[in-house]
Amino acid sequence: MRVVLSTYGSRGDVEPLAGLALRLQESGAEVKVCAPPDEEFAARLAEVGVEMVPVGQSVRALVTGRIKGTADFPQRAAALVEQFYEAVLAVAEPDGVVAATGLFPAVAGAQAAAEKLGARFAYIALQPTMLPSPHHRPFEYPWQPYPAEVTDNRELWELNIGTMNALFGAPVNTHRTAVGLPAVDNVRDHVLTDRPWLATDPTLDPWLPAADREVVQTGAWILPDERPLPADLEAFLTAGEAPVYVGFGSMPLGDAAGAARVAVEAVRAQGRRVLLGRGWAELAGADGACGADGASGGATDCFAVGEVNQQALFRRVAAVVHHGGAGTTTTATRAGVPQVLVPQIVDQPYWAARVADLGIGVAHDGPTPTVESLTAALRQALAPETAERAAAVAGEVRTDGTAVAAALVLEAATVPAVG
Repeated sequence: MRVVLSTYGSRGDVEPLAGLALRLQESGAEVKVCAPPDEEFAARLAEVGVEMVPVGQSVRALVTGRIKGTADFPQRAAALVEQFYEAVLAVAEPDGVVAATGLFPAVAGAQAAAEKLGARFAYIALQPTMLPSPHHRPFEYPWQPYPAEVTDNRELWELNIGTMNALFGAPVNTHRTAVGLPAVDNVRDHVLTDRPWLATDPTLDPWLPAADREVVQTGAWILPDERPLPADLEAFLTAGEAPVYVGFGSMPLGDAAGAARVAVEAVRAQGRRVLLGRGWAELAGADGACGADGASGGATDCFAVGEVNQQALFRRVAAVVHHGGAGTTTTATRAGVPQVLVPQIVDQPYWAARVADLGIGVAHDGPTPTVESLTAALRQALAPETAERAAAVAGEVRTDGTAVAAALVLEAATVPAVG
C-alpha cells in the first residue's frame, strides 16, 4: 500500500509527518512525503529514510522575506492548490491513502488529487484551533477580522465558513472544475472532512467533543531523535550549571538582535547561563557575547547553536523560552523542563495558555518581551514548584501517537473511497 503524506508549512509541519512516515514504513507501507523544497526538510527526511517529493517554493525563504513577489493572495493560493494537486496526483495510487496538513490551499490540492484518483483522504490537524469547536475561537486572518460584537464561538465558526469561502473558494473551486471535479459550496468543511485527525497530546490539548464532526485524537506524532549533541555544545553544557535555552524556531522576528539582547540580559539576571537557538530568525549573540554555532565572543556563559536534537538538549537545560509552536511545546513538556512561551502567531497563544494552565510554565503577555517582562517570567518558571510540576506532567505525555495514526491509515485503506 502506498501512503502519501502532504504538507506545506514549517519544520513543525514536516517533522510530525516524518514521524508517521517512519512508523508506516516499519509496518510495511510505501510512504512518500510531499513537502516544501527546503534543504533542512529534505535532510531530516533523508536521515530517517523517507522519500520526499519537493513541492512549491522554499518556506524559509518566504517566511524570512528572501522571496519577494507581486502575486496577490488569491494567486498564491491558486498556485498552491495546483502544485499540490499535481504532486500528489503523480505519486498517489487509487488504492492508497492521502493524508494532508499545512496551509489550507495545499491541503485542498492534495484532497482534490485523492478524489480524482479515488484514493482515501484524511485531513490532519496539528493544532486544535483549525477545527471548529464551541470551546475555542477560529483563527482570524488579519485582513478578514470578525465583527467585534460577536463573541460566541459557535457564531464565529459559522462566520468562518464565509471567511474561508471568501479567501479560498475561488482558487479551490476554479481548480476543481478545471480537473473535472465538482465545485463545493463550503470549502472549509469539505477539506476538513467529517472525521479529521488531531495529532496533539491529550494532556497538553484535551479535545472536548463537538456535535458537528468526529475528531480522532491520536496523540502527538513524535519523530524519535537519536542524534548526538555536537561536541562543542556538550562541552558548554558540562562546563557549568544547566543553562536557559532561548529559541523561536521558524519565527522570523522583527528585531532578532534586540530579542537576543533582551534574552541574554534577562537570563543573566537569574544567575543562569544562556543557550541561544538561532532558528530562522538567525538569533545571534548580544554585544558579542554569543556568536554563531560556538563562537562565544569571549564569554563563557553564553552559547549559540543551530539545528540540534531538542529531545536530548531540553533534558539538559533549566528552562526553555520559545515561541509556542506545537512541536516545541510538546518536546519541552516531554523533557519535564519549565517553559516560558512568547507566542507570535496562529495557535501559539493557545499553547501558551495551556502551559500556564498546567502549571508547567509561563505565558508571556505579548510577542515582544522586554528585559523586565522576560525576567519576571523566568523568575516564575525557574521557581522550584514550576520545575516539580513540569517533571510530573512529563510522565503523562503519550508517546504512541504515530502508532495510533498508523493504525488509522491501515483502517482507512480498507474503507471504500468517496468521490
